[in-house]
Amino acid sequence: MRRWLLASIVMLTASLSARADVKLNPLFTDFMVLQQGVACPVWGTATPNEAIEVKLEPVKAGEGESAAVKGTADDKGNWIIKLPKLKASLNSYTLSIQGKNTVALKDVLIGEVWICSGQSNMEMTLNGCSNAQEAIAKSANPMLRLFTVQKATSIEPKTEVVGKWAPSNPQTSPSFSGVGYYFGRDLQAALKVPVGLIHTSWGGTPAQAWTSQEALATKPELKGYVLDVPTLKKQYRMAAENYLTNLEKYTAVAKEQLATTGQLPQPPVPPQQPGSGQPSTLYNAMIAPLVPYGIAGAIWYQGESNAGAAYQYRTLFNTMIEDWRKQWAQGDFPFLCVQLAPFYKIQKEPMESQWAELRESQWLATKRLKNVGMAVITDAGDETDIHPKKKEPAGVRLALAARAIGYGEKIEFAGPEYKSVKFENGKAILSFDHTEGGLDPRGGELIGFTIAGKDKKFYNATAEIKDDTIIVTAPEVKEPAAVRYGWANFPVVNLWNKAGLPATPFRTDMPE
Repeated sequence: MRRWLLASIVMLTASLSARADVKLNPLFTDFMVLQQGVACPVWGTATPNEAIEVKLEPVKAGEGESAAVKGTADDKGNWIIKLPKLKASLNSYTLSIQGKNTVALKDVLIGEVWICSGQSNMEMTLNGCSNAQEAIAKSANPMLRLFTVQKATSIEPKTEVVGKWAPSNPQTSPSFSGVGYYFGRDLQAALKVPVGLIHTSWGGTPAQAWTSQEALATKPELKGYVLDVPTLKKQYRMAAENYLTNLEKYTAVAKEQLATTGQLPQPPVPPQQPGSGQPSTLYNAMIAPLVPYGIAGAIWYQGESNAGAAYQYRTLFNTMIEDWRKQWAQGDFPFLCVQLAPFYKIQKEPMESQWAELRESQWLATKRLKNVGMAVITDAGDETDIHPKKKEPAGVRLALAARAIGYGEKIEFAGPEYKSVKFENGKAILSFDHTEGGLDPRGGELIGFTIAGKDKKFYNATAEIKDDTIIVTAPEVKEPAAVRYGWANFPVVNLWNKAGLPATPFRTDMPE
């Protein structure tokens, strides 16, 4: 009896001690990357009011900066401590957190951290991309670190995700986002500093699922998304309460059945969180827990699930970007998206297209918000597959945009973009931005242009390059009033600049 009592006391003491241990948020693991140039927050839990010290030290003395910052857990045991601004380094560090116990993380790097998010085309793994085996074989890079957030949904904002950091190599890269990998590969090679990628995406999901409830409620056009949220929360609470009641009943019945039959009955099933398509559920479970981890910016590949409301996406996409920036409180950090790839069977043009309209909404974000860029991939679509396997062009072009927008490099990072139009003498004369090296009609004569008069009836047009302008005409249209380029689900186009980047599809008759 004494022996049992002593064992119970030891177990209870160990349990209480474990609950009091200093713990790091799961975002902080071995092989992580800390963002250079910002006061990086480090956070976790401990005993209420416990004194905490965070130390960062180079593995090899003298090869890098050291830092030690003290703080205190609040009355609920939560703590957050900011490291001083640090410079990127190729050297390895140890990050230790000391309270009543010590937690130490190995092989920590300081460099650039980017969020990689969206739906299935961001989620597609490197192993599923074209030329995958060659890319995987060359993927060993200790200066490129990868973290994939486990999928989850939540009716309320969460504080933790499931995942861990790992260096890029042929064992870890195949299951990582293909677009994310190619982006990180090129960015790390260009910057020559460590790069960390946090991949958080879910196929088939709309942008409203990745936006906070508070942000959606601020826009009249988006309020409808959150009208049902209070009801969903109430239903979930009721289901949770019923589950707990049934669980109590189950415990009593299970004990009796175990004693008589030696087996346990089927336990009650806990209630499910709302699905991944519901407003704010992915923001709550897969974005909110990442805040306020120090980052440089975000890349985004999504839009297919919002094509049915393409005009509304103008507001929704911008709202989501502004929401993330507000939550991180790091200013207007670079936000770079991939424009929708060509998809569906090629049809005879002219045509109307919700996919073209959504591409326009994505492009408008680059004009209406600071530090927003876009990778155009009109050359990387697939008529029969909404998940085109050519993901390298998207990653490469995102890295170019990051270098220009995020790091101020004087490089061309976009293809020709429509700037203005003049109508005179039966011609439409188009001017463009991003004409680095001149306009390039790849493969011969320009294709993909249509033109209309005031009757808004479009005809396939002839287009000719003159210096940095394009002159568009059609015999059916004597007095042009509008021009479109690549305005189709699957645009068949060939306008590039000589920097090797394709033009953004556009229409001059864009509604306000």
